[in-house]
Amino acid sequence: MSGHSKWSTIKHQKGAADAKRGVLFTKISRELAIAVKAGGSDPDMNFHLRLVLDKAKAANMPQDSISRAIKRGSGEGAEGEVLEEITYEGYGPGGGAILLQCLTTNRNRTASDVRSAFSRGGGNLGENGCVAWNFDFLGVIGLEMKDEERGEELSMLAIDAGADDVKLEDEFLEIFTAVDQLQAVQKALESEGVPPDAAQLSMVPKTTIALDDKQAEQTLRLLDTLEELDDVQKAYTNADFPPEVLERYQTQG
Repeated sequence: MSGHSKWSTIKHQKGAADAKRGVLFTKISRELAIAVKAGGSDPDMNFHLRLVLDKAKAANMPQDSISRAIKRGSGEGAEGEVLEEITYEGYGPGGGAILLQCLTTNRNRTASDVRSAFSRGGGNLGENGCVAWNFDFLGVIGLEMKDEERGEELSMLAIDAGADDVKLEDEFLEIFTAVDQLQAVQKALESEGVPPDAAQLSMVPKTTIALDDKQAEQTLRLLDTLEELDDVQKAYTNADFPPEVLERYQTQG
């Protein structure tokens, strides 16, 4: 799970930059619409919607934009556009698996953009199923944790509340749960006065692959390029990056 932990930590820290590029609000709007379409517009009854609303608020997304997205998911104001969920799979430089979750109004445009990004970034777009087998759909909670002892206490609390696994590394605690246990674990942490920095449903790799410095830098650039595409909601990888490469990358952009 180390590839997931490090990559998700980076994306958490780079969230402000994503917002400045004008990409984040578009992605959240689409995710809100899909969540409402699947489970209704009441966040008390639709936990996925609540997670996305938390993400929208953390990103300082305007309330009118949130309302428009919810209405779109309810069938109001969609302007004839229908969002389609598509998954793409492929490999980055060095063979790291990459799994993309997309929402699009034009399947052909998205396929072309994704294929081009893989090609330019030194990767390869694969067939359906080529890497999905290596990922589990789980609940993931992230907490910045400078106090290691406190991190261990919260790890035990999470396990007692129903978490399946925890990982405390580089002052970041990551908690993994079954999808239906995410809400219970999140509430247990909040009851201790520790609201998570991030809580989401995510694709977590079963095994990871180590990359050398050059492959890691190329893969990180490719992941960023893919996530900057309007139709790509999330990019997941099983790549395990050298710490010094991650440190350089985090100081960029």
